Amino acid sequence: MKQNVGNIDKVIRIVAGLALIGWGLYAQNWWGAIGAIPLATALMGWCPAYLPFGIRTTKDRKTA
Repeated sequence: MKQNVGNIDKVIRIVAGLALIGWGLYAQNWWGAIGAIPLATALMGWCPAYLPFGIRTTKDRKTA
């Protein structure tokens, strides 16, 4: 499983995930649990939704 989520993408996913979870706690409903998805993908560095489209937000590192 190759990482396909870059640093800026990770930050956005973490902020969005925490915001959704926080909103769910504030509103006292279970919809905030959806915030676990962007949070998990950010922590893993891999997003399965990117695979069919060939999207990679990581920088390609050239090995010498």
